[in-house]
Amino acid sequence: MSLEMNPNGPLPGDNAFRRDKLKGTQWEPTYAGALSFMRRRYTRQLEGVDIAVTGVPFDQATSHRAGARLGPEAIRRASAENAWGPFWPWNFDPFDTLAVVDYGDCFFDWGRKDEFPQQLERHASEILASGAEMISLGGDHYVTYPLLRAHARKHGPLSLVHFDAHRDVEPDDGGRIDHGTMFGYAVQEGLIDPRKSVQIGIRTVFAGERTYGFRIVYADEVHDSTPAAVAAIVKEIVGTHRAYLTFDIDCLDPSAAPGTGTPIPGGLTYHQAASIIRRLAGINFVGMDVVEVSPPYDQSEITALAAASLVMEYLCLKAAARGAVAVNLKE
Repeated sequence: MSLEMNPNGPLPGDNAFRRDKLKGTQWEPTYAGALSFMRRRYTRQLEGVDIAVTGVPFDQATSHRAGARLGPEAIRRASAENAWGPFWPWNFDPFDTLAVVDYGDCFFDWGRKDEFPQQLERHASEILASGAEMISLGGDHYVTYPLLRAHARKHGPLSLVHFDAHRDVEPDDGGRIDHGTMFGYAVQEGLIDPRKSVQIGIRTVFAGERTYGFRIVYADEVHDSTPAAVAAIVKEIVGTHRAYLTFDIDCLDPSAAPGTGTPIPGGLTYHQAASIIRRLAGINFVGMDVVEVSPPYDQSEITALAAASLVMEYLCLKAAARGAVAVNLKE
């Protein structure tokens, strides 16, 4: 455990700016201080960095309730609640193993929506060129499309591990900036290999929608299965292929995540989703995003907290792959 407290008095605080090490956790009150994701250092210097967390405050592709542009801020704020040490049930601090920073947000001109995909792709490519991996905080789900372009340019066609209520492959000719169409585009452009990809928690359907060869694990199949069984499906489909994890928060039931643009009843609990992710050891993930957190519709920040915690599950999965070991509990 790397939690550092000063026996002679309080720590200086504002670790988002004042921490002197990329690794480890330094305590400060959850209710005070500058807010980065999990109090990691705010920086655009990526030397020695394993993973850069970045925000994408874009929601101009939303078809129903807007507000996901405020998602990155809300997720960072919610993350402070748990920024103090080992993360349950992993029982280790992933920041002892991984050098993680908060890279800040992708900036763009909101009045020129047509230029946004190129801006985000360029932003992501700059991070990936450094050798760091990315975790992106959305934003509506369209943001995953430019992110996939940047990742596929570096890694080649990817497997997509996609948690969602919607499949986001609605028929279109490629001209719409729409958070319901982009995975059809991604297949057509060869960014993802649909036959090595899985969509989990789906509980909607649209006329003219194609399967594209995805393995679809509908919500009722998740509910009738165990997390281990769902994870086994993902591992069988993805195999050793490089993979990208995208989590639309509306995969969770509205009772667990009300703060989202297009809530659909019948979704997963946080426990189900997190338990599946915890069992995905061995999959070669090269990037992750969590999207569609819309704070204006949230209740007591529970949606933002779920999103921040899902990112932590992913970070623990990555840290475990690097050899992180659980702390021993004392009697």
